[in-house]
Amino acid sequence: MTTMASPYRLFDLVLARRRNLNHSLSRLTFQGPDVARMATHAPDQRIKIFFPDAAGRPSALPHRPDWLAVYRALPPQARPSMRTYTIRHLRPQAGEVDVDFVLHGDAGPASRWAIHAQLGDPVQFVAPNRDYDGEAGGYEWKPAPDTRHVLLIADETALPAASGILESLAALPAPPATQAFIEVGSAADTLALPTWPQLEVAWMPRDQHTDDRPPMVSAIHRARLPAAKTAAAGTALPDVDIESQILWDLAAPGDAGFYAWIAGEAASVLAIRHHLVKERGMDRRSLNLMGYWRRGRALDDSL
Repeated sequence: MTTMASPYRLFDLVLARRRNLNHSLSRLTFQGPDVARMATHAPDQRIKIFFPDAAGRPSALPHRPDWLAVYRALPPQARPSMRTYTIRHLRPQAGEVDVDFVLHGDAGPASRWAIHAQLGDPVQFVAPNRDYDGEAGGYEWKPAPDTRHVLLIADETALPAASGILESLAALPAPPATQAFIEVGSAADTLALPTWPQLEVAWMPRDQHTDDRPPMVSAIHRARLPAAKTAAAGTALPDVDIESQILWDLAAPGDAGFYAWIAGEAASVLAIRHHLVKERGMDRRSLNLMGYWRRGRALDDSL
């Protein structure tokens, strides 16, 4: 271990296996000798995956300190498409890493690649470097060790991370009381999740939803929430233009009584944010609010 190492590095991997988890979610297993040097620090650990460029050429960024500058200097049509994903399982000794993909047809480069890729096809990852001994970041699941009440609200894009969070909680000697609301396309998109006596899971298929509000927004009105302690209803809340900005409000260390992790479509997360802070007066320090995609828009990822 050395502090001279960078927190993230490039990994050359190939598709080794695929397994369908439900109607729209597939688990892709990638292999490569360098996976032994990959790290993950939380169940919502983010990584970047580079897919073929517009001409179908696989990503071939150089393993040099200036690889990011090389990437940014490429003409747009020659630049590999990049998207953010979550490490689902990492097996460094076996040289394997699992990533769960939501398949939504050929509309986007990641889903298109995941549907059509053949075993042995190459991709490049940017992921945490096991040789780095500092704080690499790239994750937001940071509850206090003695948190007593957890609220998870997610759509299918955040289901891999939410599933990992629930698995991590189930492994605790005394898991906290947890409410999980998960929006999916249909009942065929549900998954088997861990269980414990104080866990309540509500699946919210869109094709069965009758409320005028989106399922994630309906969930916040169904959730049991603690009384506000430090903020007042109507408290000031910075505006976020979700047409041009990513909504990314992060919790801070604070009261261990309550911790929320809410991730998915930006308009739904924005409405939840308004309800929790403006209407319920909840402390923003206990809320992770991450609206990273916008319905009806194709957003390019960035570094």
